[in-house]
Amino acid sequence: MTSLTSRKEDYSKWYTELVIKADLTESSGVRGCMIIKPYGFAIWEKMQAALDEMFKATGHENAYFPLFIPKSYLSKEAKHVKGFAKECAVVTHYRLINTPDGKGIMVDPQAKLEDELIIRPTSETIIWESYRRWIQSYRDLPLLLNQWANVVRWEMRTRLFLRTSEFLWQEGHTAHASKEEAITEAEKMLDVYADFTENFMAVPVIKGIKSPSERFAGAEETYCIEAMMQDGKALQVGTSHFLGQNFSKAFDVKFLDKSGKQQYVWATSWGTSTRLMGALVMTHSDDYGLVLPPKLAPVQVVIIPIYKNQEQHKVIEKAALEIKSSLEYQGIVVKYDDKESQTAGWKFNEYEIKGVPLRITIGPRDIEKHQAELFRRDLMEKQSVLQKDLESQIPKLLEAIQENLYKKALKRKNAWITPVEDYEDFKKILDEKGGFLSAHWDGTTQSEEKIKEETKATIRCIPLNSPKEEGKCIYSGKASSQRVLFARAY
Repeated sequence: MTSLTSRKEDYSKWYTELVIKADLTESSGVRGCMIIKPYGFAIWEKMQAALDEMFKATGHENAYFPLFIPKSYLSKEAKHVKGFAKECAVVTHYRLINTPDGKGIMVDPQAKLEDELIIRPTSETIIWESYRRWIQSYRDLPLLLNQWANVVRWEMRTRLFLRTSEFLWQEGHTAHASKEEAITEAEKMLDVYADFTENFMAVPVIKGIKSPSERFAGAEETYCIEAMMQDGKALQVGTSHFLGQNFSKAFDVKFLDKSGKQQYVWATSWGTSTRLMGALVMTHSDDYGLVLPPKLAPVQVVIIPIYKNQEQHKVIEKAALEIKSSLEYQGIVVKYDDKESQTAGWKFNEYEIKGVPLRITIGPRDIEKHQAELFRRDLMEKQSVLQKDLESQIPKLLEAIQENLYKKALKRKNAWITPVEDYEDFKKILDEKGGFLSAHWDGTTQSEEKIKEETKATIRCIPLNSPKEEGKCIYSGKASSQRVLFARAY
């Protein structure tokens, strides 16, 4: 039996053990980089497929831009380069040669690049260099592109899926003729992320905007969705940025408007990454392993036969394959596992830790009674169901599991939100309970930085649906007109 450290004992250790034992990922020979294994990548592929369909439904097309960005491009937008400078990996040479003693290899000093290359931390600069050539007139707008790619940000402290030096993601980059259209685009894509996160991942989120100091480098406004993990720490799972005209001015991207005047383009960018995998794991999983929402599970139903001899095996297999066929006809992903190299008990444990939503077990007695044993991973409960009813009941159960996971996570998220009026209470609740602390803030970077320095809590977002409310900043005591959400975060 696979055993995990309990969440209450050590949440961080539990998480690391789980993503490895569930066969999602493992560390690689490159510091801070991970290998995403087939089962983990199958979940990412489902996420990618769903998001890609949503992007295309909103008018976006996919493209691909180079991994390498000339350093001169990055330096054109001052705020942008300042925000990413510490995380950039730089290519300075293009060739290796043998060492003088012939026993090793070294960088060829004669092969130094004149214009050094940055391995992309994000693609705004190289994309806007292209947009300068592609956009001439209002007829070329809006330009709505998305890229599925990998990026490199040289992280000092890494954690599988949540923060790695290289990760997979998508980044949307759009160009518009007006400020209003660009803001509408940024808000629309935030809604797309929230829709996906809640309806596919079953992870409830809070939509908001970042404080000025937490904005994306080079953005005029950053919209975000924040989720709450089981240990009371927040996780940012998607961002959408209104970039104003910062990049169009930096790269001289102009268009001829309908009146014949030259105007700078208005821009957005938006992205989410394999960090979603970490959010999925930490939101639903338990001490037995993964708990996956059916919409993203690589295997939604597993059928395990139990038999003592080949005669029983043939009868059980016939029934199992009929069930499998009827479910697959409805679009359900089913695996029939009759491998003789593992015991039934081993298989039960394997599919529990991998979070398969439903398990069907069929043995000789089940055949006699024309039934099967059904196991729900989210409730860890068994029930007997007539084989003839499986075809109609399984789809309903998968929907029920998806809904149950969301409702459970929503109830937990709401319980993590605590209104706070006093700084001493703020620090106490942060240490003893955690979660989101709803508190007044005076809007100054000074107060924000002091709170972060003293408590390690940051402003996760200014909620979009937060009503105006007069109050006093918990730190400075100065006037405040709205509450914000603080939390410690991943």
